[in-house]
Amino acid sequence: MSDVQHWAPRDPDGRPLSTGSPGANKKKRRTTRPKRTGWRRAVPTWRMLLGTVLGLALLVIGGLLAGYQLVGIPAANASATAQSNTYLYNDGTVLARDGEVNRENVRLNQVPLTVQHAVLAAEDRDFHSERAVDIKAMGRAGWNTLTGKGTQGGSTITQQYVKNYYLGQERTVVRKTKEFFIAVKLNREVSKDQIFEGYLNTSYFGRNAYGIQAAAHAYYGKNAEALTTAEGAYLASLLNAPSAYDVVAHPENKAAVLARWNYVLDGMVKEDWLTAAERAATRFPVPGKAKLSPGLAGQRGYLVQAAEDYLTSNRIIDEKTLATGGYRITTTLDKEKQDAFVDAVEKNVMSRTSDTRAIDRNVRVGGASIDPGTGKVVAMYGGVDYTKQYVNNATRRDYQVGSTFKPFVFASAVAHGSATQDGRPITPEAVYDGTNKRMVVGPDGPTGYDPANEDDADYGSVTVRTATDRSVNAVYAQLAQDVGPEKVRDTAVELGIPEKTPDLTASPSIALGPATASVLDMAEAYATLANHGRRGAYTLVDKVTKDGENITLPVRDTEQAVSRTAADTTTSILRTVVEDGTGTAAQAANRPAAGKTGTAEEDKAAWFAGYTPDLATVVAVMGQDPDTGAQTPLYGALGLARMNGGGPPAATWADYTAAALATAEPQEFDLELQDGADEPPPSEEETEPDPDDSGDPEDTATEGIESASGTPSTSPGQNVTGGTGDAPETEEAPGNAGGSFEGVRGTRPQDE
Repeated sequence: MSDVQHWAPRDPDGRPLSTGSPGANKKKRRTTRPKRTGWRRAVPTWRMLLGTVLGLALLVIGGLLAGYQLVGIPAANASATAQSNTYLYNDGTVLARDGEVNRENVRLNQVPLTVQHAVLAAEDRDFHSERAVDIKAMGRAGWNTLTGKGTQGGSTITQQYVKNYYLGQERTVVRKTKEFFIAVKLNREVSKDQIFEGYLNTSYFGRNAYGIQAAAHAYYGKNAEALTTAEGAYLASLLNAPSAYDVVAHPENKAAVLARWNYVLDGMVKEDWLTAAERAATRFPVPGKAKLSPGLAGQRGYLVQAAEDYLTSNRIIDEKTLATGGYRITTTLDKEKQDAFVDAVEKNVMSRTSDTRAIDRNVRVGGASIDPGTGKVVAMYGGVDYTKQYVNNATRRDYQVGSTFKPFVFASAVAHGSATQDGRPITPEAVYDGTNKRMVVGPDGPTGYDPANEDDADYGSVTVRTATDRSVNAVYAQLAQDVGPEKVRDTAVELGIPEKTPDLTASPSIALGPATASVLDMAEAYATLANHGRRGAYTLVDKVTKDGENITLPVRDTEQAVSRTAADTTTSILRTVVEDGTGTAAQAANRPAAGKTGTAEEDKAAWFAGYTPDLATVVAVMGQDPDTGAQTPLYGALGLARMNGGGPPAATWADYTAAALATAEPQEFDLELQDGADEPPPSEEETEPDPDDSGDPEDTATEGIESASGTPSTSPGQNVTGGTGDAPETEEAPGNAGGSFEGVRGTRPQDE
């Protein structure tokens, strides 16, 4: 059978055409994905995400490479040849020049290894093993700066050295960026030891000391190579807060300093740089007194220190930046008033000291004077000589203010509309029981607190005005209880006493002045009373310029701290203190005045705080052992049996006020008084409550502070539960232990 050949289409040349599979002649159809709809359209695909991440990564890498190439290691900054700061009085005359950098470089092998380890334990324990920068900490610090959450450190020692030596102290994103690249380059080109040596030689330790060598001399009077482990740990602690951690200048910060010092030593133990036994044997090394240039002798050093503290505490200029110099600082201080303050202290205190009396070595004086209307500090007395007594007695916060706190209690009573326990309003003429060691009574009965009056004097029924004149502790302790210790504390803060003042607690003894506010704090609070209860924070600097450019200063805002009635009625009873109470020495100012005396427990300090309508001034005489720094009683100082606020402090106040206002017309107080608070004329009848011959017998307010939990007293009048309101002229006050209103204002005590 022959093969059968099937027909198939052919081309013109006779070649068979390939037909392929069925449908081969048709167009191929493309497969299309369904369109993304709804919420899926807003979600990026994985390709988009990957592309974005890769793009950002390339951008960051490119930026880093560009930054690394563009940012070179610059020359040292100007701090190596820093200028002085110039401080001026308010009239433009030069007060002082300060701020030249004190530095002496040393090699790393001249610094004991334990001191090196102390610095590492304080600042960067991973320095030898880490890279140049801490990306995580630096990012956090940069973000906080950008978002306004405050500046925050995030730097390694390498970065800190770059900041110290190359860039300066300003905290900006640009500076941090430069710091990053320079640190990376430096870490590649310079050894760790060279970086650490540079860091030790450029870091600021306070007392105008740059570098470990200058710091060793400033605090311990020795070369860096002679520093002990304990001393090295203290100097390392200073890097965190150079001025605040100087325990000689700021003894009130000792607890914080000890905590930081212990942190450093514990870190050394943790890193095996110190044994536990060595750590246990280490004792805190109290630094020596600052040895400063003669240019800061006398009052100049105190005034410069106060101005610097004002600038840094108000965050106007960073402490380290200020120390590099170049600033022209005009203060609010008046040269004539400043000179008058020095003369008054010399006349009434320092000229009365004698080398034959050992106690006179302990006499210290602090003073501050404020214009009530403007809040400007016009004069300040910090001590006899800044180069001899480093601590500023005008700004220190470690002496009890005593009875100078009592006006805040009365102001609080009026401001809050407080009443006695039988419901009568507390006014200057409200009668209280002034019996010695009278038990303070609260809403639930006796409190267990029975403070003594000075010399255990009994006053019987006395008005609040008389109790203020005589500084009667028994009355004011009960008065504070009637108002409420919390309200009293709040009023003190509103008037100008810092909230964190040591011992400013809402306790039964608050009225007796255990709080340790500074002289300047008290001057601000009394200036508020003089200004009819309107308060604004004090100012000490009027203008700051650098290179001809003005530095922005904070605007001083004022507010009504207490009502005008409360402030003015308080002024009313304080005028009586000057007229015929414990502050009569202030009359020598020869102008209307109001004020209050005060004495710390055991006569360790005596105060006079007072004001005229146009000037508020506080003077304190303090006792301090020059060798140990311990507070000491002033019995026998200046040849006086006792040191009281109505003595040298009030006399100093009067002489200063008279001189400071010599060219000003005397001003009368313009008072808006509480109902029933008219000022009575001074009493002409004088019958003493058995005072001590030393004068100011009832001035020591802090007698009895420690007896707050003592046993109940059985003194007469113990049954009285509080004030009894406004007493009629001949009626015996209900509940009091005898005595009528007639004559209860008593008479003027002896003055020294």
